[in-house]
Amino acid sequence: MEARVTIAPAIDIGLTPRGERRIIPITGGTFEGPGVRGRVVPGGADWQIVRPDGAAELEARYTLETDAGGLIYVLNRGIRSGPPDVLRKLREGLRVNRSEYYFRTTPIFETSVPDLQWLTRSVFVGDAERFADQVAIRFWRVV
Repeated sequence: MEARVTIAPAIDIGLTPRGERRIIPITGGTFEGPGVRGRVVPGGADWQIVRPDGAAELEARYTLETDAGGLIYVLNRGIRSGPPDVLRKLREGLRVNRSEYYFRTTPIFETSVPDLQWLTRSVFVGDAERFADQVAIRFWRVV
């Protein structure tokens, strides 16, 4: 499955004892995969800690709504890291080739939709790519 999650500019909380705290509001988007497709519901966010080494610890919480009206809650944790100049470009919204940085996630899905219960009984990994106003995430089910 692939999700294209649109985002607003970061809210910078500032330097905390754990690192720089940032909140990235989720404004919408789309998703599509085998047997499932729909939209990203506005209102979620990605709560990030940018560590002193420059790596970002990510924790995104958001909701997907299928074309049939079913809801899927997503908790997606991950790490984004790379050389300092590449991370700077990403923060500035510049285009960077995804091979130049590491961006992986481990999503957990929750839903009450009977036909989508396989999402709740599987382990997934995500391979993500950051753009100026969106994040593209390809989710892979581990078999």
